[in-house]
Amino acid sequence: MRSLCEAVGISEAGFFNYFPKKSDLLVYFIQIWSLEMAWHAEKLARDKGGLAAIGEIFKLTARQVGEHPGVMAEIIAHQARSSGAPVIRELTTAEKLLAFPGLDGIENVRGAGLDALIPPLLEQAVARRELPKTLDRPQALLAIATVFFGVPTTQRRLDGVALEALYLRQLQIVWSGLRAPPERKP
Repeated sequence: MRSLCEAVGISEAGFFNYFPKKSDLLVYFIQIWSLEMAWHAEKLARDKGGLAAIGEIFKLTARQVGEHPGVMAEIIAHQARSSGAPVIRELTTAEKLLAFPGLDGIENVRGAGLDALIPPLLEQAVARRELPKTLDRPQALLAIATVFFGVPTTQRRLDGVALEALYLRQLQIVWSGLRAPPERKP
């Protein structure tokens, strides 16, 4: 913590005032991540649809994991230990603009984690007929979350490029499965 506080120019007491527990810092990081992902997804979804936007989230995440692999490992460990959903507070306009000064309109975007980010994109994919209207949305979200957290867990020594390729391949498998007609019971 000492080196982190020195790097950002804040006292340890000041840091712990904002982030009393390690999990508070991880939740804040998830908020910042989801804010950036939501901004990119909104832009791409309008032009290319919900599935392209989900793919972009995975691509950008893979690149970030390549740059900071330990962070994803900590988030996955935190998710595995957590018994409930994290308490997420809305980021202030100032926090949004400080984190992403070059993203036009970022102050109007809400970042709330994967569970809030993916469902609207699935709805758009259904509306654009990228996925069937009979889509089981909770199961689709579960499949996407499983890929998101599972691929980095099983492939621990990947750079961002390899993770991106694996993510995109697994998403193609998920899309194929979601598009397949449901099996008829005998």
